[in-house]
Amino acid sequence: MCGEIREEKAVYMDSLEEEFFSRHPLAIVPILKKAKVGIAGAGGLGSNIAVALARSGVGKLVIADFDRVEPHNLNRQQYFLDQIGQFKITALKENLERINPFSEFEVHEVFLDADNIPLIYDDVDIMVEAFDSVESKLEFLETCVEKFPGRPVVMGSGMGGYGKNNQICAKRLFDHVYVCGDGKTDVAINPPMAPRVAMVAAMQANLVLELLLKGEVVL
Repeated sequence: MCGEIREEKAVYMDSLEEEFFSRHPLAIVPILKKAKVGIAGAGGLGSNIAVALARSGVGKLVIADFDRVEPHNLNRQQYFLDQIGQFKITALKENLERINPFSEFEVHEVFLDADNIPLIYDDVDIMVEAFDSVESKLEFLETCVEKFPGRPVVMGSGMGGYGKNNQICAKRLFDHVYVCGDGKTDVAINPPMAPRVAMVAAMQANLVLELLLKGEVVL
């Protein structure tokens, strides 16, 4: 009896997975399913990027963050009132698994630095930066360039405030390193709001998909 129930559940999940990706071009589904993407940070950028990539069907996301969900995060981050106080990566994994139970979400409750970045993101295909501070962004970039030469890095810079849609764009910094945002808006002066943060996060996620599916991005 238990065996029959498990078999029925497996058939149901297979059918559900097929329906889940039924709007995707058929050829890209297996490519995305094999992909592994690392996301550094689970705040405004990181949580929105993770949701976009989970919905897109990326097979594995590796996410690291040390922070907890606070009330002021809810104006732009992918969390809920009842998750206040939880570690962001714990809450985010729960939310991602509810959205897409067919992908794997590996999370690390840790403050990222030059020592642990190479260990946590050793086998991912693409690195995505989603930090708040300039210092953390630079350390992440320097570590990626040194430890993972040739691996694409997608960064975010300038997403504070609201409006000025046309100022947000994607650029190639050099070689395999890309940056999305307006490149100048300081969130300390222009507090981040959901629309602009989500725009930059979506642009980063979209660039990741382009790299995974085409192998390059022309900007």
